[in-house]
Amino acid sequence: MKKTTLKDIAKALNVSVSTVSKALHDIPEISEETRILIQNYAKEKNYRPNYNALSLKNKRSKSIGVIIPNMLNYFYMQVLQGIEKEAASHGYRIMTTISNESYQKEVEIIDMLSTGSIDGFLLAISKETEENGEFSHFTDSVKFGFPIVMFDRVSEHVECDKIITDDLNASADAVSYLVKQGCKRIAFVSPLKSLSIGRLRFEGYKKGLEQNNLPLDPNLVINTNEPDYKQYDAMIRPLYEHKIDGIISTNESSALSAMKLAKEDGYKIPEDLAVISFANGILARNSHPRLTCVSQHGEIMGAVAAKKLIDKLEKRDDAKSFATEFIETDIVVRDSTR
Repeated sequence: MKKTTLKDIAKALNVSVSTVSKALHDIPEISEETRILIQNYAKEKNYRPNYNALSLKNKRSKSIGVIIPNMLNYFYMQVLQGIEKEAASHGYRIMTTISNESYQKEVEIIDMLSTGSIDGFLLAISKETEENGEFSHFTDSVKFGFPIVMFDRVSEHVECDKIITDDLNASADAVSYLVKQGCKRIAFVSPLKSLSIGRLRFEGYKKGLEQNNLPLDPNLVINTNEPDYKQYDAMIRPLYEHKIDGIISTNESSALSAMKLAKEDGYKIPEDLAVISFANGILARNSHPRLTCVSQHGEIMGAVAAKKLIDKLEKRDDAKSFATEFIETDIVVRDSTR
């Protein structure tokens, strides 16, 4: 079957190729009636743009490279969904890659895609990159004309736009929420010590304690870089020697491990122990009891990040001006808190 082209659509509807192109890109120089007519006809004929031709003509591929650290993290799947929807609405494709928390893999991806395959990058930094403190592959990318928007895990050492949640204040708010539940000995559990998000959540925990006139007890803090969830039980078990009545966890897996151990030790949740976790994924909704969470709204974060990059690519934003935008969080109350 012959592929439908812009010329075919223009000829069939007795309009110019330029008018067809403007209609398909939602450029507001033509009437709404004409735009809808052309878009409906293109959809009926299964029109697909020739991305190679677009690249040659405009020196842009209309493709965005996306780098996520971990494909098993439900939050990043939510972010990807937001990116894809927003990108598609502007006529962009996404090329999704996974660094698997590896600095070297991240460098290889940047090198591979910076050959003209994509116009810019949306990315969350790998764990190894944050630990190494080596960000030259990002700064080089920007220098050579491939703009970057970072989301969730970001670096202050790279001049680019950043879309993040206010992890510090979200963590402080979680402490205050547990205090209102009657908790006075609130533990902090995190396997994300070396990551920017982990550091901010710990600072927020300390801020929340201070705001509520509670002391910081080192015995109630588990702050490590443990990547293996199978080790969480051994990591968390010592907390129960210190009569805790609340837990804030920086990820779902460690929160679920904490609840499992609590039940084994005879704690009733939430009567004896209230638990709240960052991330609002599948595990939280299907645990027993269901887990109260700080929702980071991954899909919104992805959409905002994609829009920010596209605005840069299409010159709607100053290429040399960068900003950090915060996505608001909220607490999704379930059964692990009173």
